[in-house]
Amino acid sequence: MSLADSNFHIGDKVVYPNHGVGVIEQISSRSVGATVERFYLLNIKASSLRVMVPCQNAGSVGLRRVVKNGEIQKVLDLLSINGNGTNGDWKDRFKENSERMRTGSLIEVAGVLKNLIALHQAKPLSFREKKMLERARYLLVSELAMARNCEESKVEELLTTTLAKCNLRFPEASEFQA
Repeated sequence: MSLADSNFHIGDKVVYPNHGVGVIEQISSRSVGATVERFYLLNIKASSLRVMVPCQNAGSVGLRRVVKNGEIQKVLDLLSINGNGTNGDWKDRFKENSERMRTGSLIEVAGVLKNLIALHQAKPLSFREKKMLERARYLLVSELAMARNCEESKVEELLTTTLAKCNLRFPEASEFQA
C-alpha cells in the first residue's frame, strides 16, 4: 500500500475490517516514550465505538476508504451471476470464509455472503456460519449505504433484486435475531 493510500483526513468515510464503516473524527499525536506517534480517531457507525489507529499502521490493519461506484458495480455483478464455490467440509469452509472476511475487501465479503446464502437455502447453517452471514450482510449493507449516501433499506432492496437474478433470497436482518 502506498503512502498516499493511508493519508486520511478528518471527515473521511473509511472501513475498518470486521468492524464496518466509520468516520475519521480527528487526527492526533501522542508521545510514546521518546517518539511521537500520530493516530486516527475513528467513530465506528454501528457500535459508536471509538477506535484509535496509529497512522503508520493504517495500511497493515486494512483501513481503507469506502468503496466507489466502479467497485459497487463489481460487487453487484458478483452477486447477480450464478455459480459459487462452497467448500464441502464446514470447518474448511468456515476457515476460508473467515480469512476472506478478515481481508476487509468488500468483494470478498460479498462472496462470503453469496456462498452462505446459497448454502443456507440448501440446508441449515451452523450457528457460527449464521453469525458470519449476519456479519457479512451488515458489512455489505452499511458500506454500500454510506458509499451511495442512502438509507440502508434502499441498499437492502437493491441486494434483494440483485441476488434474485441467480435465484438467491437476500435474508432480512430480523432472521438473525435470537
